[in-house]
Amino acid sequence: MSVSDEKAALDVSGIQKAVRWYPPKYDIRVEAVPIPQIIDPDDAIVKVKLAGLCGSDLHIYRGHEDVDADLTCGHELIGEVVALGPSFRPDATGRPELYSTLKVGDKVVSPFTVSCGECHFCRIGFTCRCIHSCLFGIPTLPGGQAQYARIPKAGGTLFNLSSLQSSSGSGEQPWDLSKLSDSSLLLLADILPTGVFAAMQALQHPKIAPILTGKPYPYGGFVPSSPVGQAQASTALQEGDKLLTIGIVGLGPVGVCATVSLLDILAGLGASQGLQYQVIAIDPIESRRTKMEAVYNAIDVSGKGSGRFAVASIEDGKKLASGWTNGAGCNAVLEVVGNNSALTLAYDIVRPFGIISSVGVHQEPPIPFTGRDVYNKNVSFDFGRCPVRAMFPIALEILLKRQDVFGGVGKEASLIDRIVSFDEAPQVYEDFDKGRCGKILFDPWR
Repeated sequence: MSVSDEKAALDVSGIQKAVRWYPPKYDIRVEAVPIPQIIDPDDAIVKVKLAGLCGSDLHIYRGHEDVDADLTCGHELIGEVVALGPSFRPDATGRPELYSTLKVGDKVVSPFTVSCGECHFCRIGFTCRCIHSCLFGIPTLPGGQAQYARIPKAGGTLFNLSSLQSSSGSGEQPWDLSKLSDSSLLLLADILPTGVFAAMQALQHPKIAPILTGKPYPYGGFVPSSPVGQAQASTALQEGDKLLTIGIVGLGPVGVCATVSLLDILAGLGASQGLQYQVIAIDPIESRRTKMEAVYNAIDVSGKGSGRFAVASIEDGKKLASGWTNGAGCNAVLEVVGNNSALTLAYDIVRPFGIISSVGVHQEPPIPFTGRDVYNKNVSFDFGRCPVRAMFPIALEILLKRQDVFGGVGKEASLIDRIVSFDEAPQVYEDFDKGRCGKILFDPWR
């Protein structure tokens, strides 16, 4: 660390502004709190340039998470490294790369959970289930809606955008991030990778393999070598069998990200292997449907392909899922809400032997199905938190291609509605909770 870097690291002290939540619910305050300090050698302190308001922030806001202590909100942030623990040094070896390369002054984005990059779950790609995993924005780990944030296990958690500017993940050519705004890059902290994850969970599922490979189940995926009688067991797929139908339940910001990501992936499959597909995007709120239609219209054909696409209300979505498939239903449904009404709708429109990919944050009520229900329909469920650190390269590629949607603020087809000051936080939380606005970002320095 240079002399100037040491000075920058030592100057981080005093009081900062932060968005705070108090139990039991709906109590948002903007307060002065101490600037966080290095606690563990693996820590970094980041000066927050922008922080996001996410739909999952509303679970705590509404008092649904059984949290009984006040906290600093938020888990989406982009900023600049201003201090590093002693683990960060040029001669650090045998650890994630950032321990030897991350510097004070680097621009970084943080996933919404801590990941060490060194345990079994991190190595295999399931980074959200790291043995050190911790969610930002809880009482024990203050969140990103503050002027500064402490990042534990920062060498395994952070994405160094400064280094990406000079070298791509594949080593072939640099990522061109020069024209991307901080508001666009912030989407990599959570909602865009989560949207990609929702799509990938469905498309990588073995129940979708027959459509992608043209081979009947179970021969589209792994099978023991040369099974006896395979030729007699196999039946050739007809053209109608190869039509992939996917439903999306929920068109909030994450739902829009999931839809845009899905369309981009399907367009690529259509171009490379002739995949035929149709997508039904469902939400009960008219303003969200209008936003989704504007987003779809803004995307050029390379990002959505020639598949059939419809935005629909709940009842119209049910009719389309049946009518477009001769009553069979969707091959897969992406559930991007996180409540039982959304799960019930997903179950209603998925076909037998279908897959429901659920990335909504569900709460205490039991899942609205019996064992008999899922047995009788052979439905597969994939639930859970996105491993953002693993999804980052795919999400970044989509972000770069889809600046028509992710690059602007406040336009008809922009995912981000507004950037506001912390002083507006109490009102913005209420508006977001009531569905009166879309994706909102905070500028801590306004």
